[in-house]
Amino acid sequence: MPGIDECLIEVMRLPGARGAAVVDWTSGLALGTIGESPNGDHEATAAETAEVARMAAEQPVFAPAGASADPPVPAVEDVIVTTAPGYHILRFVETAFDSSVFLHLWLDRAEGNLALARMRLGEIAERLVLA
Repeated sequence: MPGIDECLIEVMRLPGARGAAVVDWTSGLALGTIGESPNGDHEATAAETAEVARMAAEQPVFAPAGASADPPVPAVEDVIVTTAPGYHILRFVETAFDSSVFLHLWLDRAEGNLALARMRLGEIAERLVLA
């Protein structure tokens, strides 16, 4: 099973991939990065995307009916933010401990395929091993 670096390399093989990161959404820290960053600073991007991920993951409206996990596990699979030049896909990674990690892919709109990237990111997230 691949670790962070191997997963990030695989993510960057997607058509149109500009940059990617594995981020802890509770702390906002990047656990690994590759490629470009939308604002030129991977750590700042990690902190900013963590806020979006945390906001989505912690909203009761997105929780499955009758869910009462302790600690709460994100019911959200991914968050997609569309901008004029590209897409940002935040894919939550289920882990054995606290599921507070997500993959962030920055995808070029003209060269990428959003549907393909979303499917592949889900497959990569399932295989990611955090040690």
